[in-house]
Amino acid sequence: MRSLGAALVIAFILLGLVVSGPVPDVDRFVADTAGDGLGLRSVASVVTVVLGPILPAVAVVGLLVAAALVRPRAGLLLRAALLLAACRAVSLVKPLFERARPTDYPDFSFPSGHVVSVASVGFTAVVLCAWLARERVRMAVLVSASAVVLAALCRVLLDVHWLTDLVGATLGVLGVGLLTALALRLLPAPKPTA
Repeated sequence: MRSLGAALVIAFILLGLVVSGPVPDVDRFVADTAGDGLGLRSVASVVTVVLGPILPAVAVVGLLVAAALVRPRAGLLLRAALLLAACRAVSLVKPLFERARPTDYPDFSFPSGHVVSVASVGFTAVVLCAWLARERVRMAVLVSASAVVLAALCRVLLDVHWLTDLVGATLGVLGVGLLTALALRLLPAPKPTA
């Protein structure tokens, strides 16, 4: 797991360095193909409010409240809150890459903060499921991956991110998430008791 986490972080950094120069053809192609947002920009605008930076903030507050109320699991929930915060911190490296967005916007583009937000909550949810409801891990992975894809699609449709910003956000969260979860002793999750 440690090697995979490190490899994902390295891939994230390398991708950021590659795309901080001229816009790759794949990014131009996806941006041009999305065109006018396929008429879905108003829907994407609403979805992106929910699946954005507010999501991890609400999740962290929820974890802290749950930790205060559920004493037997307080340590686990506090470590999950730290995991979520570490994953969300992937967005803080935007100034290192100074990548411009597809449209005029005051913030840098790589990685997508919205996708980082959704992926952070999803990763944390999957780890918590492995501890608390192992039988629901597959469902948590499916829901989390679907939410990340939906958030990414909305950011492209709104013409505020390149495809590689979204891929980079996902790589960064998975890499940082794995390394942080290992450091916090959240992985591997305990085997279910019979």
